[in-house]
Amino acid sequence: MSQTRFQDLGDGIYCIDTALCRDDFAACYLIVEGDAAAFVDSGTYHSVPLIMQALADVGLQPENVKYVIPTHVHLDHAGGAGELMRLCPNATMLVHPKGAPHMIDPAKLIAGATAVYGAEVFARDYGTLTPVPKERVIAAEDGFEFELNGRRLSFYDTPGHANHHGGIFDEKTQSWFTGDTFGISYREFDTNNGAWLFATTTPTAFDPEGWRNTLVKYANKQPQAMLLTHYSRVTELERLFPLLRQSLQDMVEIALSEESQPEGRLERIQEKIAQNFIASAKAHGVSFSEEKIRDLLALDINLNGQGLEVWLQRRAKAA
Repeated sequence: MSQTRFQDLGDGIYCIDTALCRDDFAACYLIVEGDAAAFVDSGTYHSVPLIMQALADVGLQPENVKYVIPTHVHLDHAGGAGELMRLCPNATMLVHPKGAPHMIDPAKLIAGATAVYGAEVFARDYGTLTPVPKERVIAAEDGFEFELNGRRLSFYDTPGHANHHGGIFDEKTQSWFTGDTFGISYREFDTNNGAWLFATTTPTAFDPEGWRNTLVKYANKQPQAMLLTHYSRVTELERLFPLLRQSLQDMVEIALSEESQPEGRLERIQEKIAQNFIASAKAHGVSFSEEKIRDLLALDINLNGQGLEVWLQRRAKAA
C-alpha cells in the first residue's frame, strides 16, 4: 500500500491507515479543531510519511500540530511518535507516566523488540525509534485535562492490555480513543449484526482485573463511540461492552484451564484461542471459512497466546 488512506469520521476526527501488515489493520487518529491538530497514536517510523501527508491533505502544516499522544508504547502505536515530534516543532507529547521514559530514551524498546523479532525484521516492520527531548514530554496522570483550540480532552490511566496505557476522552463527540483497551475489531468481520470484537492479551502486562476496571471507567462516561487502533470507530456500545467482557473472561478461562500443565501449554492455549475466535465470529454471522479466519487472525492468536503464557508465569511466581 503506497498511497495515504484516511477516512473523515466527522467532527474533526480522521482515521489514518498506518500501513502495517495489511489494509485496515492498524490506525492512528488526527484530531482537528480550527487550525490546531493532535495525533493519537502514530503507527511505526515507516507510517510517518503517510501521516504527514494526511495532515497536508486536510490543509494543515506541521506547525499546527499541538500534541502527539501515544496511547501506549507498543511499537504499532508509538513507534513513529518520536519522528512525528521531530517533524512537528510546536508539538508536546502526552504519554502515560510509565511510558514517558521509553519515549525519551527508546533504547530498551529497541533492544527488546530486536531480541524478539531480530534486527532485520525489526528494521523492516518498525524502522527505528526517534528519541523525544524530555522538555517536550508531559507524563499525563489519570484525568489530565487539555484542550485543542477550546476542544476539551482528557487523558486517563486505562490498564489491562498494558500497564502504560492511556485512553483519551473527547468531550465534543463523547468518544474514547481506546488504543487496545476496547479490544480489536477488524472491519472485514463486520456483518449484518454489526461489528465483532475480541480482547487482545498481547505480552507482557495482561491484567484482567485492571481491564475490568478500565471498562467501568469507559462506561461511566456514557460514550457514543469508541475509536480503536485496530480498527477505526465502533458504536452499538450496549452490545459491544458485554461482548468484550465475555471475550476477556474467555481468555482468562482458557489460560487457567492450562495453568497446571506448563509443559507445551503455549501451543494448546493458542489452539483454544483460535477455536474461541472461530466460534465467536461464526456466531456473529461471519461467513469466512475457518481457514480464512485463522489466516486473518494468525498474529492475534499468536500474540494472545504469548500474553496469556506470560500472565500464567507471573501468577506462578506470585504464588
